[in-house]
Parts: sequence; structure tokens; C-alpha cells
Amino acid sequence: MFGTIINFFAIIVGSLIGVFFGSRLPEKLKDTVMAGMGLFIVAIGVQMFLKTENGLIVLGALVIGAILGEWGRLEDRLMSLGAWLEKRFAGSSEGSSSRFVRAFLATTVLFCTGPMAVLGSISDGLQGDSLTLIIKSVMDGIASIAFASTMGIGVAFSAIPVLIYQGTISLLAGQLDAIVTASMMNEMTATGGVLLMGIGVSGILEIKKIRVGNFLPALLIAPLIVYVISLFPV
Repeated sequence: MFGTIINFFAIIVGSLIGVFFGSRLPEKLKDTVMAGMGLFIVAIGVQMFLKTENGLIVLGALVIGAILGEWGRLEDRLMSLGAWLEKRFAGSSEGSSSRFVRAFLATTVLFCTGPMAVLGSISDGLQGDSLTLIIKSVMDGIASIAFASTMGIGVAFSAIPVLIYQGTISLLAGQLDAIVTASMMNEMTATGGVLLMGIGVSGILEIKKIRVGNFLPALLIAPLIVYVISLFPV
């Protein structure tokens, strides 16, 4: 859990630094920086998607994940949590349309997506090796500075889902290490790449509204599909 705790505080500290400097930036510069980050996230998403060994697995994971996410109203729940946090700590909330909520949702998906969160948490929980999560903490802290400077303090509160997500994986590390394979991680990484592209297009560039939060179950479905396929070797 040590690495996850460091990650938690790295996001908060990075966000506070970003808010401090962001208040001194002109709006036009903020818009330009935001566009650059959106394009960068889309590019990283494409790079992650190319890790796939079978694109149909990613497609299947996205379809099933979307069905489960819509049924469980995951994005609505995340937005409600963001709105509650905004009201609790800022005194008021504009609901799902507020910059606070959009920042919270976008960075929650961003920081929980990717192989480092899973592999690092397994290593941390199983062997006490926090190196991967410490590296991720540095990356997330830098990203938090950039995002908070343009999107505001809502970025800091994404540290809460990160703590829960990575902490749970660390606690279950023994069971996960026994079943997670390289192919499973590749397909989960590729699926996460698609979600990152969705965050870039929807949450940051605001080209088209995509309920990316409802695709989160796809991150679990992708390795599950790989496991099921492995039971029926050709």
C-alpha cells in the first residue's frame, strides 16, 4: 500500500501546485495548453491500443463493458460523487456540467487506466516493491500540475478513486498474480488506450460527448475474455 499512498499524495500536491500557477495564466494560454494535453492523451491512447494481440477482444470488452456500465450508471455515479465533493468542499455545485466534475471524472479515468496501476499495485501488495507505483506517482503528479492549472481543483479529488482502486488491487495481489498473464495485460492496456482516446476527445477537447466512465468495466472484461479463450485452445 506504500506506493499507492505516495500516488495519492502526489496527485493532491501536484493539483495544488497546478491551481496555484493556473490562476496566473491567461485564459487563451489555458485553452491552448488544454488542447495540447488532449491531443497528447489521444496519441498515448493510440500507442496503448497498438499493444493488442487481437482487436476483437478489445471490441468485445468495450461492448460488454458499455452494457454493464450503462446498466450500473457508473458515469452518473462518478459525476454524482464529483458534484457531492464540489458541494462539500466548494460550498456549491453546478452538477455534471461544472468544470470541477469534468476534471474529477477525466483524471479519475486517466490515472486508473494503464498497466502501471495494475502491475505496480500487484508488486506493491505481493512483494512490497513500490518502485513502479513511485514512478507512476511522479508521472501522475506532473500530469496533475498540468491538468489542475487549466481544469481546477477537481483534479485533486481523483486521488480518492485512485487510492481505492490501487489499494484494492494491492490487497488482492496474491490472487491476481496467480492468474494475470502477459496477454491479459496487453488486452487491458489496449482497452485502456481506447478509454484514454475517449477522454481526450470528450473530456478535454470536447469534440463529442462520450460517456467514458461507463466503459470502465471493459478494463476487467478484456482480461476475462482472454482467460475464457485460453480455456478453449485451438
